[in-house]
Amino acid sequence: LSRRFPLSENSDADNVVMKSLFKSKPRTPVDLVRQTRELLIFVDLNGQDTKESKREEKMAELSRLIRDIKQVLYGDVESEPVAEACSQLTQEFFRENTFRLLVLCLPRLKLETRKDATQVVANLQRQQVQSKLIACDYLEKNLDLMDILIDGYENTDMALHYGSMLRECIRHQSVAKYVLESERLKKFFDYIQLPNFDISSDAAATFKELLTRHKSTVAEFLSKNYDWFFVEYNSKLLESANYLTRRQAVKLLGDILLDRSNSATMTRYVGSRENLRILMNLLRETSKTIQIEAFHVFKLFAANQNKPGDIVSILVTNRNKLLRLFADLKTDKEDEQFETDKAQVIREIAAL
Repeated sequence: LSRRFPLSENSDADNVVMKSLFKSKPRTPVDLVRQTRELLIFVDLNGQDTKESKREEKMAELSRLIRDIKQVLYGDVESEPVAEACSQLTQEFFRENTFRLLVLCLPRLKLETRKDATQVVANLQRQQVQSKLIACDYLEKNLDLMDILIDGYENTDMALHYGSMLRECIRHQSVAKYVLESERLKKFFDYIQLPNFDISSDAAATFKELLTRHKSTVAEFLSKNYDWFFVEYNSKLLESANYLTRRQAVKLLGDILLDRSNSATMTRYVGSRENLRILMNLLRETSKTIQIEAFHVFKLFAANQNKPGDIVSILVTNRNKLLRLFADLKTDKEDEQFETDKAQVIREIAAL
């Protein structure tokens, strides 16, 4: 070495060579995850008891590692993600409890690191290893983590991060089924009405995802839980004092009932006098948006060829009011399907 590169006290070449000789190897995807796991264990077990400067150093390193993991999964402006690197990283992430540690330690991370971690979790749900979504296998064995994510809506600082993670996790049908069948599902009726607009909107987005993504699971859930679910839905959402809650709820109700997978639930819903009363009240709202969304549900009552006697009686009693209301009901933009549906509803009611 000394013959090839003569060393001298003031040699710039010497400095360059020595740096290159002792330069650390780039960390592999597996290294990134293992070191992240070690630091998450440190945060989880004794992060608060460590000397402040040491703790800050470790937290800064953890932030860098999570950012590097995100770069492996998403790539950057200069390069696309490498499939083999993503596969190795994903396998290592779910081989042990890195995912659990990340969820548990998230409240102690800095805001930007939480954002990076949320993006990492989102990407990992989609990563296939040998054509298999191993995130799904892991979550099926660790379903209690969904309880932590749902309860996160009660923490103002964590709600949006945990909510975003939860929506990504329920992309897996088995995980969504667990959440739907969990007692914690009932909490969404309250979360959707939280005073914080961002959090209530996020909870509403998760609730919608749960009730629309996995058709067969949702149909089975609604069939088994029809009674309590619609009592809650009607009283807490459709009859909420909050305008936005009512608007979102009637739109989602239409999405649910108009889905062919839920035809049995729809038939049951439109046979209820109480449900018709609520929909007719929504038709009387001053908000045109709510009126239009309520119409899309009301038309199912009108189109039902096996209307119970009490439903027919209500429609006949209110026939003139309904016909006047529909005559004036128009969408902001030209909508041929809406006009066709409206004409059909008017014919149905007039013929009673």
